[in-house]
Amino acid sequence: MSFGQGKIWHDGKFVDWKNATCHVMTHAIHYGSSVFEGLRCYEAKGKPAILRLRDHVRRFYDSAKIYRMEIPHAPEALEAAIIETVKVNGLKSCYIRPVAFRGMKVMGLNPRPCPVVCAVAAWSWGRYLGEESMVNGVSVRVSSWRRPAPDTFPALSKAGGNYLNSQLMKMEALDGGFDEAVALDHYGYVSEGSGENVFVVRGGEIHTPPWSSAILPGITRDCVMILAKDLGIPARETTLPREALYLADEVFLSGTAAEIVPVTRVDNIVIGSGRRGPVTERIQSAFLRIVEGRAPDKRRWLRAVVGPAQAVA
Repeated sequence: MSFGQGKIWHDGKFVDWKNATCHVMTHAIHYGSSVFEGLRCYEAKGKPAILRLRDHVRRFYDSAKIYRMEIPHAPEALEAAIIETVKVNGLKSCYIRPVAFRGMKVMGLNPRPCPVVCAVAAWSWGRYLGEESMVNGVSVRVSSWRRPAPDTFPALSKAGGNYLNSQLMKMEALDGGFDEAVALDHYGYVSEGSGENVFVVRGGEIHTPPWSSAILPGITRDCVMILAKDLGIPARETTLPREALYLADEVFLSGTAAEIVPVTRVDNIVIGSGRRGPVTERIQSAFLRIVEGRAPDKRRWLRAVVGPAQAVA
């Protein structure tokens, strides 16, 4: 099922993709008043399974809470809707996008009178930065666009409006001949990529920026920290100056769409050997073995998608 096809769950009903529309005066279009999530469903031993469904749903509701947005469905109902969306579309592996946004009622900066609309879409989507990126890595530039200061936008919310900053970063990087961008925070420390968390490896230890560096706490980021512990690799949160990227033995990115991707150049400085490093490869391999069903899922990260599709209200 490619992008633009199939069924979308829309506040309790499945509708054709082309009919899942909203009015041009919808509040979210004018003011960015939306929150969303990105999940992956993997084909594990030939059957679809969603990675860390409950954790993604919790972050979805956390994002909404920060923006005072009341989701008109219980978390359990949204979990069921996500599962049924995968089933209805007959997908074995896919990307899943739940979204909640302020609909149309009034215009202005007080969004509360506007109804909150929810939808869930799913489609087949390969690796965000390209299949070859998993081995060959990507090039990154440090963006001229900073992440917001602590008292401007709430970085802990996965809100639509927050990603205008990411769009500027991404376009700047592509225009400069790079694959991706990494931003610094308000204080000049390393923050995150346009849609990924950042990890630096030096001396066999993994370092990643803390929440206070204006990052979104990634679900895949959390997987990396857990897997590092399992593998006996020291990993910690710490503020990182820009030059830590240049002096690293390895740099890699993590995210639901991107998964775990090595970085081979930063600002045209070659990182390490210029190839995927051994620590990155170990983390990446451990992650993929679990999500693809080739290693035991000890922490029950995967939620199986089983049975026939059902109506979900």
